[in-house]
Amino acid sequence: MMSDSEEGPSGAKPPSQAEVGTDDRACTNGKEESPEVAVGDGEGAELVEVQDAAFPVKIQVPGVELFELQVRGRELAQSLLHALGEREETCQRTCYSLQLQGVALDPLSELGAVEGLAPGAVLRLIEEPYSLQDARVHVARLQELLRSLDPHDALRGRAGRSLSFLASVASGGCQEEAVPGSSGVKPRRPGCDPADCPPPGHILPGSKDRPLLPLQPGSADSKAAPCLLALALSRWSPPPGNRKLHGDLLYLSVRTVEGRSADITSCPRGFYINQSTPEEFHPQAASPSLLSHSLSDLLAQLSPAFKRGFTALLRKRLQLHPLERIGTPYQTYSWIAPSIVHSTDWDSCCWEEQAPGQTRDWNEELQASRELPQTSLAQRLLRDRALFKVNSDFVSIAVRGAVAVIDGGAAPLNPSEDPRLHVFLWGGVFLSLAGEGGSLGGERAARAVPRLDLAGVQAYSGAQGLHTLSTALLDYRGYQLSAQALVPGLLEREGDNRVCYGGSDSGRDPAATRRFLELLGVAAKPLRIQRHSVLQPSGSETTLYTSADCKGLVGNDGRYYILDLFKTFPPDLNFLPQGEGEGEGEGEGWPPGYTSLGFPREFPHKLCRLRPELVESFIQHKYTQFMNLVMERMQESQEKKHDDSGEGVKGVSPKDDPRGVDAVRAACRDVGSVSNIVFEIRFNPDASEPGVRIPDSEGEALRLQRRLLREAAVFLVTVQIPAFVSDCLHQLTVPVDGATLTEALHQRGINLRYMGRIAELISQSENKQRLQHVYRLLISETVTRSARRILNTYLQGVELSSLSAAVSHFLNCLLCSCLCPAAPASVVEPGWRRRRSRRRGRAAGGGNVDSSTWTSLTPVELWLQIGLDVRETFDLTAIIGDNVDHLVELYDLQKVTLLRELCVKSGIQLLLREYSLDSRQKPPFAPEDVLNIFPVVKRLATATSDGTRVFHSAQASLQRGCMKEGYQQLQKALSLFTEVCGPLHRDTCACLHSLAKMAFLSGQRTEAVGAQRRAVIVSERVMGYDHPNTINEYVHLALYQFSEGGVTAALRLLYRARYLLLLEHGEDHPYTATLDSNLGLILQVALQWEPALRFLHSALDVNVKFRGAVSLHSALSHHLLAQAYYTKGDFRSAVAHEREAHSGYRAQLGDSHKQTKASSRFLSLVTQQAVDLQRSLNEICRSGSGAVAPLQISLPSLEDTLEQLSLINGILCVSASINSEEPTNNSDATAKLEELASNQNKEVELLANETSDTKTDVPALVHQVELNTNEETATEALTNGNADAERAPPLPIQEEFSSDEETVIEDVTSEDRGAEKDMPTSNQEEILSDEKTSPSLVTNGNNPETDT
Repeated sequence: MMSDSEEGPSGAKPPSQAEVGTDDRACTNGKEESPEVAVGDGEGAELVEVQDAAFPVKIQVPGVELFELQVRGRELAQSLLHALGEREETCQRTCYSLQLQGVALDPLSELGAVEGLAPGAVLRLIEEPYSLQDARVHVARLQELLRSLDPHDALRGRAGRSLSFLASVASGGCQEEAVPGSSGVKPRRPGCDPADCPPPGHILPGSKDRPLLPLQPGSADSKAAPCLLALALSRWSPPPGNRKLHGDLLYLSVRTVEGRSADITSCPRGFYINQSTPEEFHPQAASPSLLSHSLSDLLAQLSPAFKRGFTALLRKRLQLHPLERIGTPYQTYSWIAPSIVHSTDWDSCCWEEQAPGQTRDWNEELQASRELPQTSLAQRLLRDRALFKVNSDFVSIAVRGAVAVIDGGAAPLNPSEDPRLHVFLWGGVFLSLAGEGGSLGGERAARAVPRLDLAGVQAYSGAQGLHTLSTALLDYRGYQLSAQALVPGLLEREGDNRVCYGGSDSGRDPAATRRFLELLGVAAKPLRIQRHSVLQPSGSETTLYTSADCKGLVGNDGRYYILDLFKTFPPDLNFLPQGEGEGEGEGEGWPPGYTSLGFPREFPHKLCRLRPELVESFIQHKYTQFMNLVMERMQESQEKKHDDSGEGVKGVSPKDDPRGVDAVRAACRDVGSVSNIVFEIRFNPDASEPGVRIPDSEGEALRLQRRLLREAAVFLVTVQIPAFVSDCLHQLTVPVDGATLTEALHQRGINLRYMGRIAELISQSENKQRLQHVYRLLISETVTRSARRILNTYLQGVELSSLSAAVSHFLNCLLCSCLCPAAPASVVEPGWRRRRSRRRGRAAGGGNVDSSTWTSLTPVELWLQIGLDVRETFDLTAIIGDNVDHLVELYDLQKVTLLRELCVKSGIQLLLREYSLDSRQKPPFAPEDVLNIFPVVKRLATATSDGTRVFHSAQASLQRGCMKEGYQQLQKALSLFTEVCGPLHRDTCACLHSLAKMAFLSGQRTEAVGAQRRAVIVSERVMGYDHPNTINEYVHLALYQFSEGGVTAALRLLYRARYLLLLEHGEDHPYTATLDSNLGLILQVALQWEPALRFLHSALDVNVKFRGAVSLHSALSHHLLAQAYYTKGDFRSAVAHEREAHSGYRAQLGDSHKQTKASSRFLSLVTQQAVDLQRSLNEICRSGSGAVAPLQISLPSLEDTLEQLSLINGILCVSASINSEEPTNNSDATAKLEELASNQNKEVELLANETSDTKTDVPALVHQVELNTNEETATEALTNGNADAERAPPLPIQEEFSSDEETVIEDVTSEDRGAEKDMPTSNQEEILSDEKTSPSLVTNGNNPETDT
């Protein structure tokens, strides 16, 4: 359903939640259809209707003219209420019901199920009496509207608000130049005046200036005139008992712009003015009382200025994009913010916190949501939506609880125990501090346990019959807190006796134990966990399907809960101390020479585990070995049989051939299968655990398990790490910052502790120059992570009153060029000392930490600690240096990049201003520069399985060339993701990105701009306005905007993208070539020749450095420069560059390739022009008179420029339309497609030879139309060499660690990739098609995720 005032696609309505504009300007065909889509795999896939037709209903509101809304039968009535909350006429109303023929609609019922609700039906809005909670909600809603144009909530990280700067960046461009409805390029030349939009100096190639102020561009129209001076709870609230009997709910105090003060009473009928003053309490109604059901109506009668201002504010609010008006499900924080003027009057949180409120039973909500039926699509969507909502609400309360605990606002449940063991209960959330690591590694182990437990909870969250707890991990002010829901009955005295499963001797119920074994046995198969036995402390033997530390207990609700899952995944023997957990000496069992690589080695804690991605990759590797062994043994057996009898048995499968059974058995034994008849690799998580006793009867199985663990460890070092380096070399993975690097490593199953090994491998590579950007990121990431670890310990000993001074001093010691920056003077008077804070007692070791020790920290001491931690944690052998200037000089790092990385990882928010980081006279940071410290959150992922499957189907359809079908499926996937997760989610961003691309490819450029604008806003608000994915979204929006004639807007968007890339990494990065090529081409259209040539030369330099002088990318850069010089009239330079381009094409593609021939023709043209010009000049010199004949220089058309831009960005201008019919079996069409596919395959082989000396499983530089989105999370932090195969929604975590909050959308299978040969194409795609690759900067996460 959609409000008619909202922006929408031509002829189409959004699938759901129209109030947020999820489908405005969406790429639709303008048809109201209810197509079916297969959800599932195989022939038995369920056919479900995922989108139904919209129909109009009329809304009758008191005092407002009748208006119409579009609704859909599958939507809930609640979404209709949300839509009314976005209309100017009704947005301030909260306490009402919608009635049809006198019957109120149930908010949770589907509109299609409402009897009598047909097209044209009239729904009446009936004002309902207020309760106390309703009154609070109403006042909070009014305050929210009054602050809707104020960015303070977004800057402070509250109420789900986050920053988006798209409107500010593109202001003056899109509106001035876009040609609505145009299908071709129709630019308005006045908008292309070079004076309109010259590139800022700080983004020009070669500039070393990295200003921070442009990071948050302001908007002149972002604020409205004040409507009120103050609105708060009255000092007389709450009402006394006698007034409650008269219906008084609460009292408010208001001060208008005119200076009038008044007290207002809230009652069931609404709001009225009473006679109270600040000095005297007179609750009787004033004369006139101005009773109104809506508080805004009352204020409009009281203050004419409020009426004018509030009306203007609502109109301006509705001019914002719908996605900018709603909150995100998870809070996104900004690491830098302008100075914020604090006003206690506008803190909406007070309304909720003032309410006595009932504590929510988080565990019951979660388990009840998981137990909802899943038979139909509607049921699954309802279940997924409930799970997502519970998780997001839980995380929100956990964040507030963590802040309250560390700030001293919550009392522990066990105050008499050691402060490190304190536990808290806040808002129904159980909060505990990281305890003692003991023999496992002290504080480092104590911090590792909650992270690993979160990953274990994620792994078991989908297990049938087993129950895990809502869990989140929060780092705040140096402390780590684990937030969980409570197991029913766990805090009771007999809680330990409820443990029915595990390696301990706790009391047990045999029936419950058997049930646990049944359930865990089923869950163990997908988790690759081997059944095994251990000895309990009493000496008895028990069977386990988990680690011995895992506990299973039956709650008071009768559910089976599993806890302590931090050892779910196999141990990493590369970091297991020698002699512990194994009965073998050093070097025994490892391949020859392996120990020379530095493994196994010690680690600060003993909880190093393999990642689940590594386990799956290793099993796939072993399966390949298994199949090869079976085929080899079968072949040997066949040859032997043939020699003996002269007969062959070709074509007989192993299972039908008795000799095949022997071959399978032998192969199972050789690869380490736990079964001797089928391939099955499983791991025993206790196989190498110190302190876990294994029965003698498990001796043979234990040796096999330890062998598998060693092989997995070797596989990680010798296969996965070199494969990651190879991906980086061939730019199949292009990390930009620490987050994208982390995601790229995690996708390969590589833990961050291996970064030192990766850096060493790169430093020894002969291609280390082409890997310099990755090496730089590795150094930066290791340093900032070590600095964060030191900062955590450092902050634990600081009093609250000195936090800002301590943080600023730490930043000065880390980044200042001063020899010895002095600690800031304490903000607390020396003579006044409070007693030591209880929080400080939670510092490492729990000893008495002097609160002033932070003042003695020096840069030399800090960098010494960083160097030691880097070597101890990452085994980094590279020189770090003893100060930041040494580090920057050695590795060409940027101080501002290090600052951003540390702030994002630690939750620090700084004042937005320019910092003199290179000053040797004065420290750059002062206590006033530290504005806030936010919690850094890691949380569970919530799956949207149906949306993911439909999205995969869309990818497969697009790869087959079924454009219309794929486009419809993308719309359905967007509908499903939006219905479950809302419009502000990584998955919806990935769908919008693909929809925009499809619309652009089919010529629907206006729709492409609309969809891509929403993708940019979602990326900015969910992932961050400076996230690498946002850079990629800006670049694509610039392309689509240019196709609509928005030259100035495209330039501004590209300026923004380049500025963000420079700030996050610097100019020395492969993606710079893509950006600079875009800028060079569009600046030519804008007739800005000098900056255009600078950017094109920069692109050439980057391509030569990272891809080689004779690569296709370098050849394209030479061609673009030749084209620019030719257009400018500099034929000599044009000939020189086109010769280089022609040489590159000949070397890579051969003389017969179309691109080589096109380059040859252009070279001949330019050469002839140069000869004609020189001949004319010579004639003039000889004769002394005459004139040069006019030169016939043909400027490149805007369509040609658009085609080149598309190829640079990895998008092909294909002539297929999403409105056209699907490919038929026509023989001529099939022959043509086969011919095109054959040409493509030949070019792919050439490109593969160019870019890699080794075989890779992802084709490099293939010019197919890839609309994959693996998003990240979708956001795979990185991208496939196929620039277009950008990312998609989230998977595991970044250090974030191992599992991103939201659903994982994986790339389609390689078989689906190969189906692109069926894609309808045009002749244009073969021109320069090999140059399509441009690394897209997208990210995925796929474990619990970090929200800072």
